[in-house]
Amino acid sequence: LQIQGFVCNFASENTYILYNENKNAWLIDPGNMNQQETKAIDNFIKENGLNIQKILLTHAHIDHVLGLQWAFDTFKVPVNMHKEDQEVLDMLQASGMRFGFPVDPVKVDIVYVNEGEELDLDGEKFKIYHVPGHSPGSVVYHNENQKFMISGDVLFEGSIGRTDLYKGNYEQLIDGIKTKLFVLDPETQVFSGHGNPTSIGFEKQYNPFLK
Repeated sequence: LQIQGFVCNFASENTYILYNENKNAWLIDPGNMNQQETKAIDNFIKENGLNIQKILLTHAHIDHVLGLQWAFDTFKVPVNMHKEDQEVLDMLQASGMRFGFPVDPVKVDIVYVNEGEELDLDGEKFKIYHVPGHSPGSVVYHNENQKFMISGDVLFEGSIGRTDLYKGNYEQLIDGIKTKLFVLDPETQVFSGHGNPTSIGFEKQYNPFLK
């Protein structure tokens, strides 16, 4: 499996494309906000001949979904997300107003994913962990075989997701990280929603929030 990141929008959000040798791919957290960002993602998909089979959301905060309508309209595949973040997605227009720019509500086909389920990309399995606290429906997608996860804004290099947003909960987030993520192989790479990749082992040892 290959993973390609794109830094998007005002929040320097990481949008990811996950793909394999068969050219089958998933688009994760499309945060593209302008023509330049959209073109970079679109060009990469076209140049590599990728077939986008799923759109995944780690959560539905505005910076992670600014390109969601474009992605759905372009690739015509369902959006996978946790049902607890549906209300966050529904607040998109209001969030845009808070940040001072207009955003249209999204009209997409959604498939809800749940804790304990697995997604499959040509035999590569991704376990789903529901780790609320940053948002009520935050999920992590974990590939045990190749030892990596897409963590959204649950866990960062040296930090954790903000918990002062709507339905945030600090204790819940810390507990989720410790009980669901820190029990995994320490070599597991963590691809976060912002910033650099890290690893479970590094964060267990050095993350000041999780001492």
